[in-house]
Amino acid sequence: MGQHPTPDDDFPSYLTDQQLRKGIEAMFFAYRGFTADPDRILTKYTYGRAHHRAVHFINRNSGTTVNNLLHVLGVTKQSLNRVLRTLLRDQLIESRIGLRDKRERHLFLTKAGAELERELSQAQRQRIRNAYQHVGPEAVAGFHKVLEAVMDPELRCHFTSLKDDDNE
Repeated sequence: MGQHPTPDDDFPSYLTDQQLRKGIEAMFFAYRGFTADPDRILTKYTYGRAHHRAVHFINRNSGTTVNNLLHVLGVTKQSLNRVLRTLLRDQLIESRIGLRDKRERHLFLTKAGAELERELSQAQRQRIRNAYQHVGPEAVAGFHKVLEAVMDPELRCHFTSLKDDDNE
């Protein structure tokens, strides 16, 4: 009476610490595989993963503001500015002054930026496509549920707000 259940009381017994550790390790190794192909492409341009993420999210939300990109990527302003300066210098993105608020900078991929984004994402899409085909739709749905449950609530909101597009 008056005792509250602890998280372990509700925890399914089949999820042992060892099994959770295996899940964590699987995420680490999956991430290595997921980033390996784009990393090889990025080295040709002497870019890093931060450049890839910026290009990806500018593509997903063309016209996004620098502040929104800062929020989505969760990096410092200084770090993002370094990445954006490089992408601007190399003419992969362009920055336009906001129509409503002149202090805002809206980011767009150039044709060259869109080509780089396509090259990077095609490698990842193929890897994910192969994995999804291997495990089937039920496992894919479960995987999506797990990934969303791992996300912080604020990031989950960003994720669910991304528009779905079928033009790729």
